[in-house]
Amino acid sequence: MRRVLGRFTTGVTVVTTGGQTPHGMTANAFTSVSLSPPLVLICVLREAAMHEAVLDRKSFAVSVLSERQEELAGYFADRRRPRGIQQFAPVAWSPGPFTGSPLIADALAWLECSLTATYDGGDHSIFLGEVLDMGLRDEHDALLFYNGSFHGLRSKET
Repeated sequence: MRRVLGRFTTGVTVVTTGGQTPHGMTANAFTSVSLSPPLVLICVLREAAMHEAVLDRKSFAVSVLSERQEELAGYFADRRRPRGIQQFAPVAWSPGPFTGSPLIADALAWLECSLTATYDGGDHSIFLGEVLDMGLRDEHDALLFYNGSFHGLRSKET
């Protein structure tokens, strides 16, 4: 199934939670759900540290990465990175104004969300979040995930 679904190209995000023990992870299981009210969802493995962090804090943030942030995507996907605030030491970020969740600097876009519902998704939980705040930048192209690796989006000239 992983190989088949790997043929579906996705964007790459870093999902974070704030609080006394902030946490982050790379995720491509993210999508918009509704414009009115503004809702998004993320899917998190039940065994991941992020799972309990989102449930405890009842909030999360999503930073959409640019193609220049591939190294950052790899860093937050690495289970050997430090935990807690130490994992953010090599990363430029600022706390979200509503939840304190880290927002990654120079991300293409970001959303800060309050957790509104949790659904069973097999070995994952589906977290539905209401968007409290958001922002965007247009300087770079998106970072994509396809066939097990990261790729840049190359715009075609017409």
